[in-house]
Amino acid sequence: MRVLRMAAAAVAVLAAVGGAQAKDWSKVRIGTEGAYPPFNNMTANGDLVGFDIDVAKALCEEMKVECEFVISDWDGIIPGLQAGKFDAIIASMSITDERKEKVDFTNKYYNTPPAIAVLKESKLAGTTDADLDGAKLGAQSASTHSNYAEEKLSSASLSLYPTAEEYKLDLSSGRLDAVIDDVVVLSEWLGTEDGTCCKILGTLTPDPVINGEGAGIAIRKDDGELKEMFNKALETILANGKYKEINDTYFTFDVYGG
Repeated sequence: MRVLRMAAAAVAVLAAVGGAQAKDWSKVRIGTEGAYPPFNNMTANGDLVGFDIDVAKALCEEMKVECEFVISDWDGIIPGLQAGKFDAIIASMSITDERKEKVDFTNKYYNTPPAIAVLKESKLAGTTDADLDGAKLGAQSASTHSNYAEEKLSSASLSLYPTAEEYKLDLSSGRLDAVIDDVVVLSEWLGTEDGTCCKILGTLTPDPVINGEGAGIAIRKDDGELKEMFNKALETILANGKYKEINDTYFTFDVYGG
């Protein structure tokens, strides 16, 4: 009887510990950069807007949880997740094997290719490594695009920038010959007054190892319940038309495929 009572007590303790470790997902803090239009950006009024933000809000609404957005520098966004500053990253983060060593990911929520942009009067004729030999090429640091440039465009002279806005300034002022980023980000910029200087030179064929499987939501490895909540909500908004509604607000083509 004593053994049985001790066993029962042990089960009760384990249940209590397990209950104490269970997380309350009635509120989810979402880390984002706020400097990567049209996906996530701060307006002059201080409002956080963009495709990433609208998708995040739709997912939180579907999950019936409160969303709180936390702005983070890109370079520190994964360490911020690991340190518990937020619970998920929704910031156009590509799903790559390198990042999977540090965090887990949901299914993709969009997938678009990289591209090269140059000044309109540029003499550059193509996007291959040979075409860009000796060119001054800009990219955002700690991105799949900078990794692509280092691996595939090594003949160019690569300069890294904390944000996309900074490399855009250097390209428009002639301090760079070309920049590499997501084709949607570059196309959005070229449609603004600040981007009238430049043009898309061409898109690049993604390398699955470097560019990954598309953009996903990053989650801490021990938060599998939250990952499944996001995946289920994503499946729902893809099926019920909400995702298409958000897509069509920003783009004239489907960003999910590819």
